[in-house]
Amino acid sequence: MDKMADSSVPLAGPIAQRWSPRALDDTRDVSWEQLRALLEAARWAASFGNTQPARFLVGRRGDVTFRQILGTLTERNQAWAHRAGALMVAIMVTRNEKGEIPYAEYGLGLAAQNLVLQAVAEGLVAHQMAGFDAAAVRERFAVPDEAVPRVAIAVGHAADPAVLGVEKLVAREQAPRSRLPLGEIAYTGEWGAPAFTS
Repeated sequence: MDKMADSSVPLAGPIAQRWSPRALDDTRDVSWEQLRALLEAARWAASFGNTQPARFLVGRRGDVTFRQILGTLTERNQAWAHRAGALMVAIMVTRNEKGEIPYAEYGLGLAAQNLVLQAVAEGLVAHQMAGFDAAAVRERFAVPDEAVPRVAIAVGHAADPAVLGVEKLVAREQAPRSRLPLGEIAYTGEWGAPAFTS
């Protein structure tokens, strides 16, 4: 389903096309080559002092890692994410041999965004989720203390929203995308003074 961003100027294709569907096609796979491309994109994200704090747990539908990640998701997310071709958990490493990593969460966010935009370029969709049990991830995957599970990511192929089954969820999937106007997020001169008026 096409939900192109309604932007005031043209955007790069993957940015304009990116959104977070829940309707995923459980008959189509995500290949290891596609996952390699997503993770390479994440690997090349900017980070403070090239500290590269992002780490990822990766499972493909049907394998043990996928099932373990799925089991850490909230019931609400499990209800649709089981159809994903791959599930990941993005983790930030907060310390290295030099000590505390500055802006580790920001670095992980940049890596995750690169991953999601690469998914779009690969003809895939990705949905990032806060609804998962980080403590369960830590336990199931022996995540060390200096690493913090921060977000789960479902990757797959978009499907007809009807697969969601619940009318409210189908309507939500079909609703247009929206964002705050540019004038409400970009200021000039002083706080609240719009840099752009339309």
